[in-house]
Amino acid sequence: MTVFVITFLLGCLSVMTVRGRRGNWPAGMPVARPRLVAVGGTYEGGQGRPSDAYVVQERLIAAARGVGGGESAHAAAALALGAVVAARPQHGEEGLDECARAAHRAVEAAAPRDPGVPVPASTLDLVVLERAENPRLRFAHVGDGEIWLCPKGGEPRRLTTPHVPGDGPPPPPSGSGLPPRGAGLPPSEAGLAPAPEIGIVALRPGDRVAIVTGGAIKALGTARMSELFAGGASPAACLDRMYDEMAAVEPKGDATVIIAEFVTA
Repeated sequence: MTVFVITFLLGCLSVMTVRGRRGNWPAGMPVARPRLVAVGGTYEGGQGRPSDAYVVQERLIAAARGVGGGESAHAAAALALGAVVAARPQHGEEGLDECARAAHRAVEAAAPRDPGVPVPASTLDLVVLERAENPRLRFAHVGDGEIWLCPKGGEPRRLTTPHVPGDGPPPPPSGSGLPPRGAGLPPSEAGLAPAPEIGIVALRPGDRVAIVTGGAIKALGTARMSELFAGGASPAACLDRMYDEMAAVEPKGDATVIIAEFVTA
């Protein structure tokens, strides 16, 4: 079991340096910077076929689950996330809808030419913290993962709807550039809801956001996941508890969880 704890040491050192100065601070010198402090990890499934990938930055977190099995699945997830990182949505260079399209194009370009080989695809869940006076959270979602908002002192709630067969809105219009199941699938592939589902929510210090892939949802269930998010434990302790419970279930596929807290100091 491997857990990666992201503490953003460079950001913390920057704040500490400002507070350690003597005398008046220079005009415009920032004392604090809104950011996401996150913990995340992937519980490796028992079938030994990696599928999940995730990325954590100061104002961007994202997870993807490759579809198709074997190395192609994990590669599809990595390609989708690579396209998101390259688009730099946390710097306002691309909208989240365009990030989803970029992920789709990256996975689609890697598809094998042999019609007998399964087409690789990837789910995508993406969260960006806006750089603004009153920061907000932007999110984009496609596939069977979930994005949760856990308000400080409030009840956790899902921000997204898992795209499962027969669920969600009708397929996207022709020419949208986004497949109905996930990044990389041709538009003719029907069955799951379209991508991306996009939204914006306001944040207060202490609020948390979580991304979970389909494997974690299958292992724990939505009700239990909500209980764990609402338990009041620190993000690291909550993630540890989820890992313990997933170990008891022994999921076959990868299960990824990222929990990020919004801080301003």
